[in-house]
Amino acid sequence: MPRSNVKTVYICSECETRFQRWEGRCSRCGAWNALNEFIEPRKKQAANGIRAMVGDGREQLNPYSSIEPIELSQVTFDTSKRLITGIGEFDRVLGGGAVAGSVMLLSGEPGVGKSTLLLQTAASVAAHHGPVLYVSGEESADQIRMRAGRLGITGDRIFLLSTDDVDGIIARIDLLEPSLVVIDSIQTVTASDIPGSAGSVSQVRESARRLTARAKTSGIPLILAGHVTKDGSIAGPRILEHTVDVVLQLSGDPSNSLRTLHGIKNRYAHTNEVGIFEMGAKGMLEVTDPSKSLLTDRSLRPEPAPGTAVAAVIEGTRPLIVEVQALTSPSGGQTARRVATGIDLARMNQVVAVLARRVGLPLASQDVIVSVTGGMRLTEPAADLPVALAIASSLLDVAVDPVLAAAGEIGLSGELRPVPQSDRRRSEAERLGFQGCLLPSITSNNSGNSGALEAKRGVATLAEAIRIALPRQGNGLHYGESRVVSEPSA
Repeated sequence: MPRSNVKTVYICSECETRFQRWEGRCSRCGAWNALNEFIEPRKKQAANGIRAMVGDGREQLNPYSSIEPIELSQVTFDTSKRLITGIGEFDRVLGGGAVAGSVMLLSGEPGVGKSTLLLQTAASVAAHHGPVLYVSGEESADQIRMRAGRLGITGDRIFLLSTDDVDGIIARIDLLEPSLVVIDSIQTVTASDIPGSAGSVSQVRESARRLTARAKTSGIPLILAGHVTKDGSIAGPRILEHTVDVVLQLSGDPSNSLRTLHGIKNRYAHTNEVGIFEMGAKGMLEVTDPSKSLLTDRSLRPEPAPGTAVAAVIEGTRPLIVEVQALTSPSGGQTARRVATGIDLARMNQVVAVLARRVGLPLASQDVIVSVTGGMRLTEPAADLPVALAIASSLLDVAVDPVLAAAGEIGLSGELRPVPQSDRRRSEAERLGFQGCLLPSITSNNSGNSGALEAKRGVATLAEAIRIALPRQGNGLHYGESRVVSEPSA
């Protein structure tokens, strides 16, 4: 009996694990009912390692491969040739603009402003560099035109293409030769010769591969919009993030107009770079001084509020002054809750444990809630100290010194570890009116000046930092030699 040229496989939509038969639960990631059936051609032996079976069984040359090896020293690549979008915060996160032939993935929750930012970027590039191809598989041309009208965009030299066919998109790229291609979104694009519905593992993988190959060979930058799951991760196969050159994430608190653009991955520039925008009636507006926007107006508070601390952090290459708020409350005999918004929950739990064990604060029976204002997400370990100060301030009901900012990584023994770029943190804090910046002693810059402010700039332990940041007053507040404890009032 002749062997069939096709075979049936089952692929998990969450982790892409392949199975020979259907199973109710993926044995790798644990997802239920995530296995999808696919009919695909049997692989043939690759010729010289550069050909592979794709689509309906046709052999296709891998565009990344070369017949002969090339000496590394002979390879030339000019990363300085970048497409400046004209949107400063967007260019900042990209590292100074989009590199020729680069593929960028922009993800974000529905309604956060992805399509708005992409349309504004397309308009700016079209005005300065030439035609832009804007492909939408979710919205009609009329809907996009209505959004452009609200944003005050004329749409000159922006060519709309409402289709989901990847080969049709590539054909239009070859015909138009635009300066930039925007695809909103990659989960809607399909390849007619690949089994599976739009958004499936095979469709997203193959569509992204073909588009990436065209971007590399043509030198045209490509931006892909992507959806996110409930937990905030990018929807679709993980290989999508590995395929592209840049991964960006647009996030923001629905109750706040601020939006942050994070650089999650960037092969051409610094990662973890942050751009700040404000969503308004005219679209996404750049925030040129994000530190001021991320701080609560202190004039609105007649007295310093307990549970609030100011963090001097470095996100990417820029210093930021951000307000951190904490609230502690008795758990009432129930299991104490820990809630973190804008910081890693595991990191916050570590800070709480150190406060309890090394500083002596009774937090075991306390619910602890920590939030970073402005919808910011802090990834730097230097945020440990301001988080700890905010928690201690809330528990002891004593406000942190309002003229003080703080930064420092907390070790498990209660020591404060060094943080880089202490001078930039201090300068940013002083620019905004703070009179001191609480930093680990090993990173302090002792210039020989005397006085209280200079003394506040270098501390060795968390307990010492709390004694400096919190005034020696309040409900039963007692400072020991190495611990800070709360004593019950008589």
